[in-house]
Amino acid sequence: MKFTAAQIAEILEGTVDGNPETEVYKLAKIEEGTEGSLTFLSNPKYTSYIYSTNASVAIVKYDFFIEDKIETTLIRVKDPYKAFSTLLEYYNQVKLNKSGIEEPNFIADSASYGGNLYLGAFTYIGKNVKIGNDVKIYPNCYVGDNVVIGDNTVLFAGVKIYSETVIGNSCTLHGGAVVGADGFGFNPGETGEYNKVPQIGNVIIEDNVDVGAGTTIDRATLGSTIIRKGAKLDNQIQIAHNVEIGSNTAIAAQTGIAGSTKIGKNCLIGGQVGIAGHLIIGDRVKIQAQSGIGRNIDNDEMIQGSPAIGYGDYNKSYVHFKNLPKIVDRLNKLEKKQ
Repeated sequence: MKFTAAQIAEILEGTVDGNPETEVYKLAKIEEGTEGSLTFLSNPKYTSYIYSTNASVAIVKYDFFIEDKIETTLIRVKDPYKAFSTLLEYYNQVKLNKSGIEEPNFIADSASYGGNLYLGAFTYIGKNVKIGNDVKIYPNCYVGDNVVIGDNTVLFAGVKIYSETVIGNSCTLHGGAVVGADGFGFNPGETGEYNKVPQIGNVIIEDNVDVGAGTTIDRATLGSTIIRKGAKLDNQIQIAHNVEIGSNTAIAAQTGIAGSTKIGKNCLIGGQVGIAGHLIIGDRVKIQAQSGIGRNIDNDEMIQGSPAIGYGDYNKSYVHFKNLPKIVDRLNKLEKKQ
């Protein structure tokens, strides 16, 4: 799909400096720009590339001063980085603007859906499912019985939604995510065997939640596992039964959260963090990558380590840890002098 510089400038509310009919059909970094590509200049340290890039169109700041010969058509805007981000979002919307119902698929007679549905091939929609308007469900998805999906939500290829799950408006679930599988509930028997505890709750995902590829969110034993409004979950995260993730909390990849832990709002949790069950994590908590959490965390704490301690204490302790061989050597020398 091709766009002219004039069309792009209209989208970004910018002005064209050069040929408004210059066409682009791809995006590129400024140092890698080729004919037909669109790029942007935001960081001053890349300024030299604006004079050597082969990109056909470049987005620059309104007050950018041209100091040398330049072949590229410029689009001048207030904030090039923000403008380019806006353009990426617009491009993504155009690219992903699918509609219609592909064949083959299965839609239960009791299921209902709103307008402008995209349903990819080899998708299963179970009994009593309710799907809102402008929903996109890509190929090979499974949507179990009694599931509710709100408006403008996207399920990318291979997403599996188990029965009774409720998903809000404007959510995005990336490929391979599994929502509503049984929680890890087993009781040990007298001879060492494990007896399964029925998991009869569900999962509730509120509005504007992103769920990364391969992430799993287990259904509650009783009640609901809840992902609050605006939460952002990276790839390959495990969220156990009856966990609650607060609004606008962001969690990086490979983090695991054990059952019944409650995490507050506006938290930032790094990658490969392990959080034990039945804990309460406060609001605005920051947990550094690879930390192990085995205690409740108060509001606004920033912690690191395994078991995790205060971030500042961890850094001070680590200085001593790095110097431990020298300290031991000094101690040995002092003991020999005695």
